[in-house]
Amino acid sequence: QVQLVESGGGLVQPGGSLRVSCIASGDTFSSYYVGWFRQAPGKEREFVATISRGGGMTHYADSVKGRFTISRDSARSTVYLQMNSLKPEDTAGYYCAAGLGYGTDRRTYEYAYDYWGQGTQVTVSS
Repeated sequence: QVQLVESGGGLVQPGGSLRVSCIASGDTFSSYYVGWFRQAPGKEREFVATISRGGGMTHYADSVKGRFTISRDSARSTVYLQMNSLKPEDTAGYYCAAGLGYGTDRRTYEYAYDYWGQGTQVTVSS
């Protein structure tokens, strides 16, 4: 099993930057691919980004491509989501998740992930 804890959320102005982190404990974190999802009030949770076990492959939702960067530090059992050029529509709870059993073409779906964190709130507002 893996336990995931997100941190780094907060209030930021439009156009600003923020980095959220996901720290893992428990099982060997490097065995898992990791994704970030977000959920805005009144909306369904949606895929944001995912990174492979070794960190060599990443994939992003079209809405964040070119603005967000996912990375991982295996030595620290941590995955980061660097968010630049933030927009009010990026306001949401951000959740990291870890999975084992699905190929890259399925990792945009929630069912591909076995473990989830509690989330960290990101608010983009002036």
